[in-house]
Amino acid sequence: MLVRDWMTPNPITISDDTSMMKAIYLMKQNRFRRLPVLQGDKLVGIVTDRDLKEASPSKATTLDVHELYYLLAELQVKDIMTPNPITVSPDDTVEEAALLMLQNTISGLPVVDDQSRVVGILTQSDVFRAFVHITGIQQGGVQFALRLEDRPDVIKEVIDLLRARGARFVSLLTSYAFAREGFQDIYIRVKDMDSEAVAAAKTDLAGRYEVLYVISTEP
Repeated sequence: MLVRDWMTPNPITISDDTSMMKAIYLMKQNRFRRLPVLQGDKLVGIVTDRDLKEASPSKATTLDVHELYYLLAELQVKDIMTPNPITVSPDDTVEEAALLMLQNTISGLPVVDDQSRVVGILTQSDVFRAFVHITGIQQGGVQFALRLEDRPDVIKEVIDLLRARGARFVSLLTSYAFAREGFQDIYIRVKDMDSEAVAAAKTDLAGRYEVLYVISTEP
């Protein structure tokens, strides 16, 4: 899955001399949580709703309303933005982008092309959408989770067994996160199996492999 297919294209951007008040207005008006900041056509930073909240005077401020508005109008985005933000390319994978977000504890990434122009933005919500899509859960069906030896052809054996029970395959995911050494966990979502076929397949699988769970999901 490529970033270009899941990002929000052509995002609204602001210049680094934009006032904090205008940035707040744009975020509220468009329900954004972040805005790329440009100097000319070059990306120089990103400003988030958290940046704006932290820079705003507290409710306990002694400023009167006129002083408050003056402060917000005078303070510029370049004074509170995160400079030189981490970016991704449209041709990077969503998995790579998700790893960057996780490693750097950030919830959104500007997407820049090979000329360093901002062409999109990828957020946690976009990553979640991609994850939901790739699991196939919206199609319902049944998910078989198994712990298998990490050896050639073992996944093919499972697929052949399920196919013999009439399964139509939706997705297949593998993980080593919780499996002990020499094993892998696989998660296979199938549909077009009635309850009897599912029960029979579970029995077949349990006789040869470690079945973690079998869960049915409504579409």
